[in-house]
Amino acid sequence: MRKQVEHTESKQRKQEQWLDIGIFVVLLAAVSVITYCLFYRQCVESLRGTKGSGLYHSDMRAYILEMQGLDSGYSFPYPIFFKLSAFLHLFVGPECAVALATTLLNGLAMVFTKWALQRASGKEMRALFPGCPVLGGACISVVSVALFFVSMVFPPPGHYLPGILFTYLGVFTPNPFHNATYMAARPFSILAFVWLAKLLDGYEEGACAAKDYVLFSIFLLATTMTKPSFTIVLVGAAGLVMLFRLLRSKFADWKAAILLGLTFLPTFADLLYQYKGVFVPEEGAEGGIGFCFGRIWGLYCHNIPLAVGLAAGFPILVLLLNYKELKTDTLYRLSWQIYAMGFAMAFFLYEKGFREPDFNFSWGYMGGIFIVFLGALHVLLRKTARREKPFLLAMQWAAFGWHLLCGLYFFYGICQGHMYY
Repeated sequence: MRKQVEHTESKQRKQEQWLDIGIFVVLLAAVSVITYCLFYRQCVESLRGTKGSGLYHSDMRAYILEMQGLDSGYSFPYPIFFKLSAFLHLFVGPECAVALATTLLNGLAMVFTKWALQRASGKEMRALFPGCPVLGGACISVVSVALFFVSMVFPPPGHYLPGILFTYLGVFTPNPFHNATYMAARPFSILAFVWLAKLLDGYEEGACAAKDYVLFSIFLLATTMTKPSFTIVLVGAAGLVMLFRLLRSKFADWKAAILLGLTFLPTFADLLYQYKGVFVPEEGAEGGIGFCFGRIWGLYCHNIPLAVGLAAGFPILVLLLNYKELKTDTLYRLSWQIYAMGFAMAFFLYEKGFREPDFNFSWGYMGGIFIVFLGALHVLLRKTARREKPFLLAMQWAAFGWHLLCGLYFFYGICQGHMYY
């Protein structure tokens, strides 16, 4: 009798899992169709842009040329996105290939986000709906997809905030839909982030499996070979964390630190190659990395503290109301360490020479914003499942909803061909 009950319960759980997967797949398919339409328009209009269309601003023209092996006028020493596009180009046209590659990698990032949040709070969210456990998984699915549409908060058209010169530029968003390589790197960035948190939880005690070291090294290298902006932020944060722990232990765990450090070597080698291709000055021009105090950021925003609040208001609120989680939750703490490193690099560093006004360190900062949003949702979903302080939960979800409403409006404008600035 007992075995029959267990068999029935196991069968029911499997049915719920398949239903949960089905709901997520439907959401993912709908979003993929919508985003593909945008990316395809960006590709087509980027080519027409030479004739003055002025719509769907992006770097797609350069990506299409690079994918075809033609001179784009830029250096892209990170091949994964372009190789995937080139493979798809065997079956479809160049514009379709680049748009499809962007859609596939953006969708893959949603899959990994769903997996990460389900892994952290799936059981608790199912328990929140005892009569229909699949609703817990559906909530995680909706939140996972919604994360890819949140943006910075901004006022209605015609209203202005002090020192904020642009809606996006200088404030920034976790979802810059005009930059395909940022979105292409995100699935690997999410995996590298999750695996690093897993390693930091147990590497000092030797509790991590060898495969976890290998997987982290692969995910980090894949991130670097798609777009290195997030890599330098994660590596910087990880380096400081490992150094702090090494000093705290008075070098007692130096072997464990060296073992974890070895996982970064493939990425360091690739970064050196990319550095040579991008930052070394040509024909006597100035190059390299410079140091400043928000000077480049200040070109696009005259109120950086307000810009930080507009971009990361939701995770900041979650932090203020759940700061104790920093002590007990490695993944959540790491998300803030990565965000802080992204901010520091954007504020203090810049590329010398003709790339100076491009403010390319902002990409790492935006990657940090996305990760800290993910970390905040990781905490908030668990708190919601436990029904801790409903009024405070409502405040935090309202903050997330505010970012989401602004993001949907921002996305709608981009889909209409509006400038992303």
